[in-house]
Amino acid sequence: MKLYFSPGACSLASHIVAREGKLDVQLSKVTFGDGVRTTAEGEDFYQVNPKGGYVPALRLDSGEVLAEGVAIMQYLADQSAEDMMPSKGSMEYYRELEWLTFISSEIHKGFSPLFNSALPADQVDAQKKKIMGRLTFVEAELGKREYLNGDSFTIADAYLYTILRWSKKFDMDLSGQPNITAFMTRMDAREGVKTALQEEGLETFGG
Repeated sequence: MKLYFSPGACSLASHIVAREGKLDVQLSKVTFGDGVRTTAEGEDFYQVNPKGGYVPALRLDSGEVLAEGVAIMQYLADQSAEDMMPSKGSMEYYRELEWLTFISSEIHKGFSPLFNSALPADQVDAQKKKIMGRLTFVEAELGKREYLNGDSFTIADAYLYTILRWSKKFDMDLSGQPNITAFMTRMDAREGVKTALQEEGLETFGG
């Protein structure tokens, strides 16, 4: 399998899942240019993922390409012998889907407007306030357990960790959320996380 990624982008979550799952996944860095996106092999990435040319994308051994980070993470978890998803049909499984949806729609998409450098300052502040409001819920839940869906790592944790790393880019102070801060520290210490960060040339969240 081959994972197409951009350092520090949301594709990092899939990268983490691959390394946590001890899967033989090759990497292809996508370079973003002016209207052009090129893979490490020189391919036009828009041909790899015609749905906007965004990462991540996963080329399977069959040659098929799977897009959408949440789908890729679930696929990778299913290929691994590691327990990164609760048993299908269990209540914990549906809680996992609930977390993945919440992170995608309320946190990930909350950050998206901030990448627009032309966004007026008042809208930037409003968007940050909205994100912090969503994190109030996350902070409370992480006060009950070490990870989002219990006391062991699941793919939702990789997703949350990846998105919350962006808080530094946009000068958002998470120190007022001690449970989230402790979660980020636990994630920093995981071997799969450290490997993925090293492969992308990134530092841990704690630096």
